[in-house]
Amino acid sequence: MTIPKLSIIIPCFNMGAYLQETLDSVTAYPHSDVYEIIIVNDGSTDLQTLELLKKLEQQGIFVLNQKNLGLAKARNNGIKLAKGAYILPLDADNKIRHNYISESIKLFEKEASIDVVYGNRQNFEENNELVEVPDFDFPLLCNKNYIDACAVFRKSIWEKVNGYDENMPIMGYEDWDFWLRIALQGAKFYHIDEVTFDYRVRINSMIVETNKNYSIILNYMLNKKELSIVESVKKAQIEAKEAKHLQNSLEYKFGKLILNPFRWLKKMVV
Repeated sequence: MTIPKLSIIIPCFNMGAYLQETLDSVTAYPHSDVYEIIIVNDGSTDLQTLELLKKLEQQGIFVLNQKNLGLAKARNNGIKLAKGAYILPLDADNKIRHNYISESIKLFEKEASIDVVYGNRQNFEENNELVEVPDFDFPLLCNKNYIDACAVFRKSIWEKVNGYDENMPIMGYEDWDFWLRIALQGAKFYHIDEVTFDYRVRINSMIVETNKNYSIILNYMLNKKELSIVESVKKAQIEAKEAKHLQNSLEYKFGKLILNPFRWLKKMVV
């Protein structure tokens, strides 16, 4: 039996309305022997979801059933069972582009130093914004998370940091915390400058609720000893911004003095 190169981990909690569409985006990739799908049923109670999961199991897709333990635990439990050397976390309501799998595998096999591959995203449903993200920049990542959870990474780098943090006080930004921790372990990120997945924007999505609790989650992350450097970087960015503002202000005043010295002298005399 062929061992898959890539494992697609799909946590699912009451997402029966969208899950099939997500799976269709995966199976559109013609070479099914290079990947495996692991769905983690995180305690779903919705009848539509449960019926679909049962049907998928009968079709041969592996479904891990567990009580509701949250997104981080669901991802970790799925990854623990993964046979692939590369991991692609995929939310149960999003879709990947057909060439994302092949492009990621090609990059990993060509360059052994690459640990994470990520791309741009196309929003759909509530808005159709094209989100183009920058190449990897650690100071920028310290300031905000611009790398979506739907990035492919080596299972070995996940093992190096013991996976996603399952103790986050509020669900959300597990991926940001994960990216920061592996970056501090020397992980190399590679940005594919093209759309690699489609992100479903829903009014009641988890990220909307998460954004309301941003300060709580950020404080939790910054209080970690292993992420103490992140706070230092953020402070340095603020100081640099303030210094730049002061410099610009002085340059502006100095420029006006050169252009109109008599006006400034008049003010000083008065």
